[in-house]
Amino acid sequence: MATIDRRATTLALAHALSAAERGLAVIPLSRTKLPALRSPHRDDPDPHPCHGECGRFGHGVYDASTEPRRIRELFAAAPWATGYGIACGLHPHHLIGVDLDTKSDTDSSTALRELALRHLFTIPDTVVVLTPSGGRHLWLSGPPDVVVPNSASRLAPGIDIRGAGGYLVGPGSRTEHGVYGTAPGTSRLAPAPCPPELLRLLLPPPPARAHHPAHSTASTPSALSASERQGQGLVQFVLAAHEGQRNTRLFWAACRAYENGMGPRLIAPLVQAAVRTGLTEREARSTIASAARMTAPSSRRH
Repeated sequence: MATIDRRATTLALAHALSAAERGLAVIPLSRTKLPALRSPHRDDPDPHPCHGECGRFGHGVYDASTEPRRIRELFAAAPWATGYGIACGLHPHHLIGVDLDTKSDTDSSTALRELALRHLFTIPDTVVVLTPSGGRHLWLSGPPDVVVPNSASRLAPGIDIRGAGGYLVGPGSRTEHGVYGTAPGTSRLAPAPCPPELLRLLLPPPPARAHHPAHSTASTPSALSASERQGQGLVQFVLAAHEGQRNTRLFWAACRAYENGMGPRLIAPLVQAAVRTGLTEREARSTIASAARMTAPSSRRH
């Protein structure tokens, strides 16, 4: 068994280094598909959030690297690793993983096709990783200025999304249930851009806003047009963003603005709102420009 494990570790390291050459940041995984290195803070009497600032290994996806020397050091620290994870959301691919599960009684592939028909998008040719259980991982790339969150069965039962802070089990990894591998004809493909219509589905919807009675006729909803109320709502949605949500909320709001014909006149208010939350004006304008491109009709995009 020890010989088999050493061979599995050697193969996993080779696959991880190959993935890193393609710009994919990796970490070693155990046979359970969990990060192979445990947190160095697990025994701290007063644990505090650490994303690797301490300089030690064991911070999950925050250890992920494309640097060969660091990857070898990570695997040397985890000689029991038999696989590797690919961190999502990082430069240059800003990877988004669509995990089509087979463990539930639902047909996740059919569910994805129905979503595509309903929202008018197609899944492009891209990397497809086959799991030992019969599932599939579709690799897509996202815009650099949009944070796609992780989710489980939010799109549809059996469809999980791996986004920022998540990772995908890399092809060539050996787990308790078998080996992950790429589908024929997809191993050398680059992750294809996520269709704009699907990307909008992956972003969190805005929270319901509490209704507060207005104190003056001029500010009552009845005194404003529907588009003005909607525009104000989008600006308020951006203003309510916390750190880690700012780009995502701004992108979502800008998409809604352009879809409803308000994009050009809301650029300035949205930029001002984003700057108030901590983004730079350049970052804000770049995110809004991405939303404009994403929501443009096909004839304008091509």
